[in-house]
Amino acid sequence: MRIREAGFALAAMCLLIMEGCSSARKSTTSVAVQPWDVTSGVKIKTNVPPRKIEVKNVDATELTAFAETLVGIPYKYGSVKKEDGFDCSGFISYVFNHYKISVPRTTVAFTNAGEEVSIRNSKRGDIILFTGSDASSGVVGHMGIITENKKNNFWFIHASTSQGVMLSTLNSYFSPRFVKVIRLFKD
Repeated sequence: MRIREAGFALAAMCLLIMEGCSSARKSTTSVAVQPWDVTSGVKIKTNVPPRKIEVKNVDATELTAFAETLVGIPYKYGSVKKEDGFDCSGFISYVFNHYKISVPRTTVAFTNAGEEVSIRNSKRGDIILFTGSDASSGVVGHMGIITENKKNNFWFIHASTSQGVMLSTLNSYFSPRFVKVIRLFKD
């Protein structure tokens, strides 16, 4: 009986660990949503200090193009190593560290980083923040880099628990979890 209880405890721990980027799970019933129709209904419940990220002279388009070369890298919780796979914040860390830009290692630490911009005015290289799988949590738990925001096309790249690094559109799965878009790169 103890082995069975240990098995249940191990399974419960694994589920808790995977929660970090769990909003990246693919929904089979998701429907594309127009980004300009999305507003955040999330009330942030964590007190995260503002953070300035120095992006030096790196070009947002170049950084995003590099991120796109990583599509298909598998998901691995807690990892920042390309060889092992990435979680969502590990993916962001890897991309920015490639350009020697120091960024927070956790999604929640991005809550008050950069300058908030409307989703309508977001552009390639901006960071999009979401809660985890619980939209009412009030805690940033998933993130990605916007790759495109043009008429009828809105895409971001992120590390998904189901498919690893992938491109996604803002859909009925992500829109209730949308927190905000932050801009780190100046025009």
